[in-house]
Amino acid sequence: MIEILNPTMLTRAKDTGALVADILHALKGRSAVGTNLLDIDRWAKTMIAEAGALSCYVDYAPSFGRGPFGHYICTAVNDAVLHGRPYDYTLADGDLLTLDLAVSKRGVAADAAISFIVGDAQPPGSVAMISATERALAAGIAAAGPGARIGDISHAIGTVLSQAGYAINTEFGGHGIGSTMHQDPHVANAGRPGRGYKLRPGLLLALEPWVMADTAELVTDADGWTLRSATGCRTAHSEHTIAITEDGAEILTLPNRGLRPVGSHVEVSRIQRAGSTADY
Repeated sequence: MIEILNPTMLTRAKDTGALVADILHALKGRSAVGTNLLDIDRWAKTMIAEAGALSCYVDYAPSFGRGPFGHYICTAVNDAVLHGRPYDYTLADGDLLTLDLAVSKRGVAADAAISFIVGDAQPPGSVAMISATERALAAGIAAAGPGARIGDISHAIGTVLSQAGYAINTEFGGHGIGSTMHQDPHVANAGRPGRGYKLRPGLLLALEPWVMADTAELVTDADGWTLRSATGCRTAHSEHTIAITEDGAEILTLPNRGLRPVGSHVEVSRIQRAGSTADY
């Protein structure tokens, strides 16, 4: 199903998108050396509930997973890249962590992901890989607008990733989003310009470039969910939900209200709405 949102639903989508970004912003701030992935999941659960939203993940049970996901956020570390199921793991200095979050509020979903290095270490290859996914995401967004086609977005993303030297897996990629989290059209991370569905105002897309350092092959973890690089190499993933408008693409998943946990509570404070695709 390809869903075109009316103005009321688009307004709700902007609110949901800002919430997703705010939660990711807060969780990144708390993801330090010594943090357990299960703590991140618990914090996400609390923030989602306090915002009056619903998790898109906890009961999610698609054909490619083993039963309901059972958690509130995807936490992928190092060689894990997609659908990272939180488990009892304590983050170490230099770990490459991806947080992927989708929630629904007032009947509209939004989805975003960020990758970053934990602690003080800055492994050059990991930093470059994260940067490549962020640049690819920006290119995909720039290619999205009325009259463009899905292939234009895929081509823009794939060009950046391939020029950076990464092999591209097209099995998993971006997708339509709206009243449900995963909808048509599929947005592969490589494609031919001028092909595919023609974009229309009111269409929401979640664009998500992701790569693995030296392979395009995935393996599924024993948990039945987490997808890892077949070679054990590191991975990175960046994602935004965008709305197609008459003037181009509007990024919905930019921070608006920073949710900053204080002690065991969640403090809500205003932060400046970001202008960068990677500003979390």
